[in-house]
Amino acid sequence: MEGRLANAWRLTVNDKNFIKTALLSEIRIDGRKPFEYRKISIKFGRQDGSSEVQLGQTRVMGIVTAQLVQPYRDRPKEGMLSIFTEFSPMADPSFEPGRPGESAVELGRIINRGLRESRAVDTESLCILAGKFVWAIRIDIHILDNGGNLVDAANIAALAALLTFRRPECSLGGEDGQEVIVHPPEIREPLPLMVHHLPIAITFGFFSNESILLIDPTHNEEAVMSGRMTTTVNANGDICAIQKGGGEGIPQRVIMQCLQLATSKAASITKQIKDAVEAFNTERALRKIKRHPTSTGVDVREKQNQ
Repeated sequence: MEGRLANAWRLTVNDKNFIKTALLSEIRIDGRKPFEYRKISIKFGRQDGSSEVQLGQTRVMGIVTAQLVQPYRDRPKEGMLSIFTEFSPMADPSFEPGRPGESAVELGRIINRGLRESRAVDTESLCILAGKFVWAIRIDIHILDNGGNLVDAANIAALAALLTFRRPECSLGGEDGQEVIVHPPEIREPLPLMVHHLPIAITFGFFSNESILLIDPTHNEEAVMSGRMTTTVNANGDICAIQKGGGEGIPQRVIMQCLQLATSKAASITKQIKDAVEAFNTERALRKIKRHPTSTGVDVREKQNQ
């Protein structure tokens, strides 16, 4: 990936040798063990469908929006799901503004493959009027700070944003019953998306011709690693996608080891995402109660005044 090549020149030969020598002793420069994940922090904006994830020094924002569009002819009863990535030079000087580079395209493809091929999002529930109107869900990934392993952080941000997004409720009206009426949130409560499971991306880095394996590589480790592999699995152990980038072939036993480690990590990350989403939904419900006090409370106070 171009991000790895652009990052490589920043490290001196001594820095690279130090990282490689430390890894031979199963020591990482940030103090972690080879299969230890960095701390994950998940925050949400006040608007539905907005998340910010921090993985170590890596920060990524995910924003989900939706609009009514005409479906594809070969899938008249299915909605759409698309992912767009933005790599800002403020996140990493090696990122160039304008046209998405190789890193941005690959990141979007990995997340998109994990969501679409595993059918994590129920696209049929996005259909409003078969052949005419469906919801098109768009996920925008913004890289705020590149501290390494952008794929995993971006994947968590996308999932967290999807789980907190709510689309407007629609109904059919008109004389022929073919007119779509989009109800504002003040009239009808928006609806959450139907997400069947959470495909979690877990990235592994390989060093010294695949003889050294570690999880969640940092920015500096990415500059010296010889290859990478991202496995996307859910908490049940189902394999959603596998992406191998760079380096030589990986033995089957190493792939199986990665899948076992990924399944264990996916279960803990899934729980962390769900806990964060549950806390957000509770806070959202409390805000709604404060904005719309019940009429019963008013009646009680009026009676007390009398």
